[in-house]
Amino acid sequence: MANLYSAMARLVNELDSAYDSEVVRWACPVPFFGRITEATVATVGINPSNREFVGPDGAELDGQCRRLPTLGSLALEDWSKADGGDIRALTHACLDYFDRNPYRHWFDVLERMLKVGGFSYYTGRRSAHLDLVAYATGTKWGALPPSLRSRLIARGRNTLAEIIRDSPVEVLVLNGRSVVNEFVVSSQVDLSATPVPGWTLPRAAGPGVGGVRYSGTLTSLGGIEFDRPVRVVGFNHNLQSSFGVTKSVVRQIAKEVGESVAQTHDGATR
Repeated sequence: MANLYSAMARLVNELDSAYDSEVVRWACPVPFFGRITEATVATVGINPSNREFVGPDGAELDGQCRRLPTLGSLALEDWSKADGGDIRALTHACLDYFDRNPYRHWFDVLERMLKVGGFSYYTGRRSAHLDLVAYATGTKWGALPPSLRSRLIARGRNTLAEIIRDSPVEVLVLNGRSVVNEFVVSSQVDLSATPVPGWTLPRAAGPGVGGVRYSGTLTSLGGIEFDRPVRVVGFNHNLQSSFGVTKSVVRQIAKEVGESVAQTHDGATR
C-alpha cells in the first residue's frame, strides 16, 4: 500500500502544478480503478472519463451519485493543501471504486467480456482497470492537441509501470485501436496483429470493418523491470463506442479474449 500512496501523492503534486488547462484540475487523479492489489487481470484505457466526476448536465456529481473525490468533496482549496489523510482517502477511493458507484454504463460492457474468462470487477477473481493517463480531461482524448496527448502519455508512463510492477497483474486487456496505439507509444513494445474474420462489423455498403486481435508480452515499461512477463491481449473495436458494434461481435470478442485471459492466467499459476 505504501507504494500506492507514494504514486498518488506524486500525481496530486503534478496535478497542482504542471498541466494544461484541458486537464480537469479539481478532479482527483485516478491511477487505477478497483482492487489492483488483488487483480491478476487489468483492462486498459487511455484516461478517466469526465463522467467519473460530472453528470450528463456537466454538474459535479455529489452525494450518493459521487464516484470519486474532488477538491470540493475533500474541502480543499487546491491540491497543495492535501495531507497524508487526503492521499490515503484518494487511494482507497480508487481501490473501492467498484464497490461504490462505478460508471457501469462503460465498465459493464467490459465486465461481460471478463466474466467469460471467470474474472470480474465486482466479485470472485478480481479484475481492475488501468489508464495510461491518470487525469480526466474536459475535451475528449481524440480532440486534444497531439502535443498534449504525447506529454500526458509520457508523464503517465512511470506511474503505470510502478503500479503494474507492484501488483499481481499478469494480463493486460486493451480495449480498442486508440488504446492499442497509445499503449504501443507508452510501452514501446511490438504487438502482433491477427485479423479475425468473425469480428467484422457490418456496413450498409462495402465489406465492413475488419476485426483485429493484438497480442504481446511486456517485461518492462519506461525502464522499470517487472519480475514476471505480463501478457497483453487486445482488439481494435472499442466495445463501448465503435460505430456498428453488434451484440454478436461483442460476444465473439468476449469469448476469444476472455478464454485467452483465462488460459494465460491458468498457465502462469500452475
